Amino acid sequence: MQAHELFRHLRMPELGDVRQYVRTLPTNTLMGFGAFAALTTYWYATRPKALKPPCDLAMQSVEVKGSEHARRSSLLNSDELLIYYYDDVRTVYDVFQRGLQVSNNGPCLGVRKPNQPYEWISYKEVSDRAEYVGSALLHRGFKPSHVQYIGIFSQNRPEWVIIEQGCYAFSMVVVPLYDTLGIEAITYIVNKADLSLVFCDKPDKARLLLTSVEKGETPILNTIVIMDSFGLDLVERGKKCGVEIFSMKEIEELGRAHRQKPMPPKPEDLAVICFTSGTTGNPKGAMITHQNIVSNASAFVKTAEKAFMPCSDDVLISFLPLAHMFERVVECVVLCHGARIGFFQGDIRLLMDDLKTLQPTVFPVVPRLLNRMFDKIFGQADTSLKRWMLDFASKRKEAELRSGIVRNNSFWDKVIFRKIQASLGGKVRLMITGAAPVSASVLTFLRTALGCQFYEGYGQTECTAGCSLSLPGDWTAGHVGAPMPCSIIKLVDVQEMNYLAAKGEGEVCVKGPTVFRGYLKDPEKTAEALDEDGWLHTGDIGKWLPNGTLKIIDRKKHIFKLAQGEYIAPEKIENVYLRCEALAQVFVHGESLQAFLVAIVVPDPETLRSWAKKRGLEGSYEELCKNKDLKKHILEDMVRIGKESGLKSFEQVKDIALHTEMFSIENGLLTPTLKAKRPELRKFFQSQIDELYANAKM
Repeated sequence: MQAHELFRHLRMPELGDVRQYVRTLPTNTLMGFGAFAALTTYWYATRPKALKPPCDLAMQSVEVKGSEHARRSSLLNSDELLIYYYDDVRTVYDVFQRGLQVSNNGPCLGVRKPNQPYEWISYKEVSDRAEYVGSALLHRGFKPSHVQYIGIFSQNRPEWVIIEQGCYAFSMVVVPLYDTLGIEAITYIVNKADLSLVFCDKPDKARLLLTSVEKGETPILNTIVIMDSFGLDLVERGKKCGVEIFSMKEIEELGRAHRQKPMPPKPEDLAVICFTSGTTGNPKGAMITHQNIVSNASAFVKTAEKAFMPCSDDVLISFLPLAHMFERVVECVVLCHGARIGFFQGDIRLLMDDLKTLQPTVFPVVPRLLNRMFDKIFGQADTSLKRWMLDFASKRKEAELRSGIVRNNSFWDKVIFRKIQASLGGKVRLMITGAAPVSASVLTFLRTALGCQFYEGYGQTECTAGCSLSLPGDWTAGHVGAPMPCSIIKLVDVQEMNYLAAKGEGEVCVKGPTVFRGYLKDPEKTAEALDEDGWLHTGDIGKWLPNGTLKIIDRKKHIFKLAQGEYIAPEKIENVYLRCEALAQVFVHGESLQAFLVAIVVPDPETLRSWAKKRGLEGSYEELCKNKDLKKHILEDMVRIGKESGLKSFEQVKDIALHTEMFSIENGLLTPTLKAKRPELRKFFQSQIDELYANAKM
């Protein structure tokens, strides 16, 4: 059949008819068609495109063959875990050497004075100065060995990285110290790690260390190197107790005059001893190897490689403490790719000013800062119209997020979110949060408002930093991602809390090349954390979600973190408060999304009436328990006894609810050995707890 006959048969116009019809159309109509076609083509070419996820987001982890339901990342082709990403990067020394090469000796570390731009030193200068520091240590009798420990007691600044790299160039081990540990813990660490030399940023810290030496508490310490300028009085004070005081400049000059060829470490050598602040007793020194760090950094690069690959144009803002492993691993990723690190001025109140000046592309954060940002944004939306617009714009962008689209150039960005993005410098490409849980609503809102890739991870010092991380493309909140390519994760039964691995719940256990060597000179504590098969027991309770991601739902040892990251041991606090005459029982509660503690209190039926009478309050037990003035007196008494017993401010409860029925075995709130059943207590008093936190916000 001829084509024109077929057209006629189907009643379709022939091409000639179409031409004839188009000729009869007015010019305006033709122009309209043309404009519509052009707009459609433009929209199609410039429409927002979803990030292609690196795997099926409905199955982000898979079971490891022959294991006890352990799971690994779906990004791996086999059960073999990732140890390194680049063949030539096996140690943290190699990390910097690769950065030096790929940056083409570009800018490396930057600092700024108030109201000034950032000033940069190059990769080559950092490398040379690091070798001077290492050479000076050798000249002063230190050994190029993985059992040679060097202390760093400083805020984040270029010298931190220079000293660290100087130690690695000669196979030495870094031991960070930080103020918040307190002087007793610092003294303990100096002795435990046999630190004969400590680098300090400020003279005040040197004075703190000298006081310990003068008291005879740290006889091993004999050398202090100070980065900032200091007076001769400090040198004289040091001489009297047998401690030599040097400036950083003197040490670098000494190393320049006696420069030695680097003696780099092996992957299995120790790199860092990271002391973690325990809730009770002395801090524990987690022994972290070069392989631990490289494997963790490599796993991050592998996870994000299709969506974000760092390059020499990237800039990191360094303000999270370098004494913690989270910041150290992030800096490793940045340095390995020849990118820049700009340090904050040392004052967190000036951080926003530093961000605007530096314009970072990589911004690691902790939930406390995210909560502050969230509160500030909504605090500035001071009318119902502004709040509605903020909420509406966020919902529109959230719909894009669910489709995998991450961008900062939509209509809503230009109209609503531009100022928020500009406050961080306007160039942020990647954010990552860890260290403590973050509320799903806060994370989702900031993902929409900031328009950058925003990852959430989970881990602890004992597995270097992270063991799970959200995947690019999955921008849902309420979980901590899938196992990283460096980790296998399994859940084990915690029967006393009714969490069973068969139900996909249990204690999170981690295995792989990022798991630490143990605690320094503490086999007992090491055996508590590491079992004989090499599994690290985290003490956190997790739950597998249907898509293979992990959700943290509880804490095994009842030790938890508040929103600022402070560890809380509730039983210790409860034992202190039970010294209050009016109390029979107390249940202290806190949450990682809240900044303070609350408590449920059962007053003592035998003593309450006489105790209240002394304060001018009378009535029956039930009446008194409803009396607001009595509640106020009890809370004041608790805080007083807490202070006398040495509780820190964040360990004190901020509000209480009074309850008249005793916790007992019969009502299911105590175990047969009369210990508190914490999950049951939490469930039982959930409405009162919610009310206490809601009232505090009002």
